[in-house]
Amino acid sequence: MGDMVEESVLRVIEFMRQKVGDEVTIDDMARTAMFSKFHFSRMFQRVTGVSPGRFLSAVRLQEAKRLLLSTSLTVTEVSHRVGYASVGTFSSRFRDSVGVSPSMYRHIGEAPTGTCFTRSQPAAPLTASVYGDIAAPADDKAGLIFVGLFRDRLPQGRPVRCTIMREPGPYVLDNVPQGQWYLLTHSVAADRNEILRGPLDDDPGLFVGSAGPVEVSGENPVRVDGIRLRPMTHFDPPVLLGLLELRERAFQEKLI
Repeated sequence: MGDMVEESVLRVIEFMRQKVGDEVTIDDMARTAMFSKFHFSRMFQRVTGVSPGRFLSAVRLQEAKRLLLSTSLTVTEVSHRVGYASVGTFSSRFRDSVGVSPSMYRHIGEAPTGTCFTRSQPAAPLTASVYGDIAAPADDKAGLIFVGLFRDRLPQGRPVRCTIMREPGPYVLDNVPQGQWYLLTHSVAADRNEILRGPLDDDPGLFVGSAGPVEVSGENPVRVDGIRLRPMTHFDPPVLLGLLELRERAFQEKLI
């Protein structure tokens, strides 16, 4: 049953990528999976960690990132290519998910590459540090490594706290507000350009890792260990946060 469920979910994910610019409903996805709509939604979330709608949105925005970097299409044309009727809605969702506007993402020179930007937080009376170690993937191809705390399992939008590491090892996130967070980490392989691959390409060259929920309830440091970067699979939702890509590209440009 497990293999059958994963095959059904993979079939739907491939369907999403093929129909990235079309209107796709939950009924369309359930028919593709050959399950009832109610059972399909639960099954899909159990396998991928997110709802079918959020996964589809991430697939569309990931393709938008690729088009912005690899074509001369206008932002309006890109928005239509990935299924948005309104360029305003597209731009807003892109900014919320990637961290910068579509135009800024395209023009690396204008992007905020100097620091690890985080979500604005009201002054908190109690904060703590979250720390631990990030282990390398088995083949040790990781490039820059992003580590961040998010409100849910999707690595998108501005993190609560984050850091960028040049190599695997110990990390520390200071001044973390009280709450329940998910620690998400990813790294683009040093010899790959993950963003410029097509939506149907295999082997994304991306490594991911996660832990959580992480409970921060006072001023005592919280240790989160056991995080090992692993190759991304088809069942992992696309990583939308653009900070690591912008930093990587800026770093490469300075070496040219």
